[in-house]
Amino acid sequence: MPRGRPPAHTREQVVAAAIKVADAEGLEALTMRRLAAELGAGVMSLYTYVKDKDDLVDQMMEQVSALPPGPATLLDLARQQRTLMLSHPWMLSALSNRSLTGPNMLGYLERGLAALAGEPLPGAAKMEILALLTGFVASYVANELAQARAGVTTSARVEAHVAQMRAALETGAYPQLAEVLAEGGMTEPPHFDRIATRMIDGLVRG
Repeated sequence: MPRGRPPAHTREQVVAAAIKVADAEGLEALTMRRLAAELGAGVMSLYTYVKDKDDLVDQMMEQVSALPPGPATLLDLARQQRTLMLSHPWMLSALSNRSLTGPNMLGYLERGLAALAGEPLPGAAKMEILALLTGFVASYVANELAQARAGVTTSARVEAHVAQMRAALETGAYPQLAEVLAEGGMTEPPHFDRIATRMIDGLVRG
């Protein structure tokens, strides 16, 4: 910061303004120029708070990612991630190829490793499980958001999908699929907790 000249904003305020833009308009709408307009500041002044847009997005991820205190199971962490991603959909595109080493992001890893502490798995496998769990949550949320944008409910989508399959099953070419459908195995809408629990059990004990 320039000497003798107090900053117009704090870094937290700058990052909060960026989050506001991304929540409302998406990450692609967030530019340094757009953020400067939001803050009523000069574009170049923003570089006294963050190095570049990548650094800004890292700070945004860190600011929204605080977890509730106390121990958590892997299912708890998956639920918390889902809530975060639904509240801040831009996180889905921000996750890829990003090095996140702030206290909140590292705290998530620490909490996840604590949940896996009693499992006889090597450390690398535990880190892989946490990465796969995050990937699952991101994929699930992306599907939820796509359905919401299309105005389609999960139940309606399942019903339409099953109706389309029934015609194909009448050919007799898919006996295993017909058996599952006859059991009602595809007529129930997916439920996050049920699918996440099955995935976690498979990753940890499979």
